[in-house]
Amino acid sequence: MENQVEDQPVLNHIQHLVAEEHRLHEQMAYPQADRKRLVQVQVELDQCWDLLRQRRALRDVGLDPDDAQVCPPQVVENYEQ
Repeated sequence: MENQVEDQPVLNHIQHLVAEEHRLHEQMAYPQADRKRLVQVQVELDQCWDLLRQRRALRDVGLDPDDAQVCPPQVVENYEQ
């Protein structure tokens, strides 16, 4: 339970971004600004999920999860599936 509390700020931000992503997807016509924001939201979501995975991995091996770093977009966007 403590781990969830420590990660709650990241999880809250992910929830906020997912809600925004859904709102943008639900709009019928995508103005240029909305398309651009949708891409930004998706990149930021990838960064948040990566940060959360790093925090959990560090914690699992007994290290400080606060040592996790947000990776730049060009890194997280080039991960192999």
